[in-house]
Amino acid sequence: MSLDVLLVVFAGVFGLLVGSFSNVLIHRLPRGENIAFPPSHCPQCNHRLAPRDLVPVGSWLSLGGRCRYCRAPIRVRYPVVEGLTGLGYALIAALFPLTTFGAGTLGLMLLFTLLLVASVIDLDTFTIPDELTLPGVALGLAFAGWNTRAGAVAAGLPTLAGALQGALLGAGLLVTIDLLGSWVLRRFRERQYPERPIGYQQISLGLLVGAWLGPWWGLGAVLLSAAVNVAARRVVRIPELLTLGGFLVSVALGSAGFGPGLILMVQGALAAAGAAALSAGVYWWLRREPLAEEDAPFDPSAMGFGDVKLAAVIGAFLGWERLLVAVVVAVFAGALLGLLQVALRRENRVKFGPYLALGAVVALFWGGEIVATYRGILGL
Repeated sequence: MSLDVLLVVFAGVFGLLVGSFSNVLIHRLPRGENIAFPPSHCPQCNHRLAPRDLVPVGSWLSLGGRCRYCRAPIRVRYPVVEGLTGLGYALIAALFPLTTFGAGTLGLMLLFTLLLVASVIDLDTFTIPDELTLPGVALGLAFAGWNTRAGAVAAGLPTLAGALQGALLGAGLLVTIDLLGSWVLRRFRERQYPERPIGYQQISLGLLVGAWLGPWWGLGAVLLSAAVNVAARRVVRIPELLTLGGFLVSVALGSAGFGPGLILMVQGALAAAGAAALSAGVYWWLRREPLAEEDAPFDPSAMGFGDVKLAAVIGAFLGWERLLVAVVVAVFAGALLGLLQVALRRENRVKFGPYLALGAVVALFWGGEIVATYRGILGL
């Protein structure tokens, strides 16, 4: 047996163990519980689980899907998550051999776990915890830095610069869809509940300024606007007719040959909006006290902000080209399932996050071939 084949087997076993820990994250993160203490226990009878109760997949099968101590049913999700993680890790080790990519392979395994955990939590709670996405962006950039030093970019893994671009464009693309979609849903009325000191209004400003001056000037305008809100101790409104309307006019002018050009304007706008969105996400993660659901103000939204941050994670680990593959696959998968549910007269209660994660898995395993085929068609 060759070393690479042996490492694939080890990766599969390692994935089963990580899948067991993933189930802990899925159960505890939405509840705000410590992921290390107390030790694993049955949620029904609170009996501490012995090592023989924690064998991935095997324990569930041997116990017939029931707790050894109180006979309460154990959700089939537990062995499914463990099995999918083991299979995913083995495939990653086969396609991105550890002997060639080293830590880059481990980074892709981490991405797979983040996607799976985020998807299951989103299916359960319709939220994606910041504890997964925001550190996930930082980890994606860190692994990209290793890719740059180790020369692992030959197989399509991004450099640090490419990962940063992917993270910003990923967040920027989805938050722009949210901004414009929300504006349409509000029938072009102003946002009723602007955030202070930084939120959607500042992201809209970054979108406009970034189109003309680039992402870093756009981020600078965002931070200046936030500083004005802090100094004024209130929200100093920036009309969306100016920011979002101005962005649409800018795109039209760029397509007509004015300014830096359409492609550069769109790239600058999306990257600036992405930088603003991630800055706002970090601020609210560290500072905001969540409101009770019945007291929370509401403006119509076209895209969950958790999806915005998940797209940044995907872009950081895979780069902007595979990110686009992930988004396209997600849109088509969501449309197909939506049509199926309409035909069956069922309500579509699946948010965009699981579709985006599915698209990212497709981009991870086959994104390089898809991008190469697309470039061949265009003659690039």
